[in-house]
Amino acid sequence: MKSVRLLLHCGAAVMALACSTAAWGQTALDPTPKPAEKPAAQPAAEAAPEPAAEPPPPPAPPPTISDQIGAGKLILEVRARYETVDQTHTATLLDKADAFTVRTRLGWETAEFNGFKGLVEFEDVRQVGNEHYAVNVPGATTPPLNGADKARYPIINDPDVTELNRAQLTWTPSAALQVTAGRQRILLDDQRFVGNVGWRQDEQTFDAVRADMSFGRFKATYAYVTHINRILGELRDWDSDSHLLNATWSPAEALRLQGFVYALDFGNSAINSSITKGVKASGKTWLGLYQLAYNATYARQSDYRHNTAKFDLDYFSADLAGTFDIYTAKVAYESLEGDGTRGFTTPLATVHAFNGWSDAFVSPGGNKSFVDGIDDLNFSLNVKPRFRATYFFNTDIVARYHDFDDQRTGADLGHEWDLQFTAAITAKLSVQLKYADFQRVKTVPVGTATPPASRTKTWLTLEYKF
Repeated sequence: MKSVRLLLHCGAAVMALACSTAAWGQTALDPTPKPAEKPAAQPAAEAAPEPAAEPPPPPAPPPTISDQIGAGKLILEVRARYETVDQTHTATLLDKADAFTVRTRLGWETAEFNGFKGLVEFEDVRQVGNEHYAVNVPGATTPPLNGADKARYPIINDPDVTELNRAQLTWTPSAALQVTAGRQRILLDDQRFVGNVGWRQDEQTFDAVRADMSFGRFKATYAYVTHINRILGELRDWDSDSHLLNATWSPAEALRLQGFVYALDFGNSAINSSITKGVKASGKTWLGLYQLAYNATYARQSDYRHNTAKFDLDYFSADLAGTFDIYTAKVAYESLEGDGTRGFTTPLATVHAFNGWSDAFVSPGGNKSFVDGIDDLNFSLNVKPRFRATYFFNTDIVARYHDFDDQRTGADLGHEWDLQFTAAITAKLSVQLKYADFQRVKTVPVGTATPPASRTKTWLTLEYKF
């Protein structure tokens, strides 16, 4: 038995040795390295510190009023002009007129602050050289405003003046409403009834409260005007208690409908007081390569607030223009009714653009009108040449012919040629050469008012806008 137990122990020992030897051999022959053991995690106290996050920058403070004033823009304009007028001589009118004047505008417009913007602008007009011209209300029989000795010259209404041209505050609470209060420029539509008389050196501005409203395709402007700062300086300004309303609906590019009421009451110029109510249709469309544009206006003017004797006068105008490439041709007709005592007037308009650039026709009160009324049939051609040079580009040429008839009697009153050439010298400097020649008929039938005297005018203008 002992020998059997010894044999079993020896067999177990041999088996254990054999298994150990086999395991060692396998390990020695296996070429695959064992993966490295992970190092023990560091204690939390020994971990590398995370970089501290930078605090967000403080919010910028809202702009102040002084910030927005400083962030505004400069208004600087200089216009130098030479004008000459050769008018038919009379016993009083002995020489032609010539004037070299310089107009300077200097102002500042603020940036917006909580919906508000402010603007202040001064204007100065100076004669350079001798004053060989008269300054006066057109048609007046009183001595010229710049001296009785100037009665020998035709009128050039650019007097020396320094004044506050604009001082306004504008509030825009939303896209639908803008309100402007103070001395301001008001331009309505094509300025046929209300404008700034921008052609003359002393601009016409308005002391007024104005609201501009917009609702989709509908727009309207209402202004209450307390004072008219006219082109002849402060001594010929008008005190006003007037209302201006213009409303427009534009359902399509080819149709724009407009209605207006201009109720004018001038305390120190009763003859120019009136109420005008009217409608206008306009639009443009393409016909192949041609663009067609049209306008048609009707208005009726009456006495207002017993400033004048009763009257009712009609106004009608229509025009059709066709544009092809650089050419635009236009035919227009305008009729201002007259009753032999008074003609239809537009005392707040930029009238230089209508009824001839010579501004020959006048009526009592200094308006561009005629006591018998005017029928004006005119044709124009506008060309915009493509020629460009470094200091000569954006050229524009206009030629226009007017044929004037007496509206009340139908008699021929005369005709006028107007020519204009404009070009840019730089982006801020332009030059313009302009010419107007009005020739009245030699005789008119009995019962027809005498037309104005023949005259020729020439202008050369350099204008800089900052």
